[in-house]
Amino acid sequence: MIPLSTLKPGQHARVESLAGEPALIQRLYEFGLLEGEDVEMLAVAPLGDPVEIRIGNTRLSLRIREAACVTVSLL
Repeated sequence: MIPLSTLKPGQHARVESLAGEPALIQRLYEFGLLEGEDVEMLAVAPLGDPVEIRIGNTRLSLRIREAACVTVSLL
């Protein structure tokens, strides 16, 4: 299992767990980033922050520190 922040564009993964402050975890849940969901890394900004991911039909931009709180396993 690896942090979501380490995925390269085009890689797919499944969310395994979320960690961090309760407010951050709640916010990620509200965006649909739940355990068992499949995600795809779409893009990384030129300076590396933020990253853009796809969850279902939704595109979401996350800061690197937020993406690092999400543990995923590659598909």
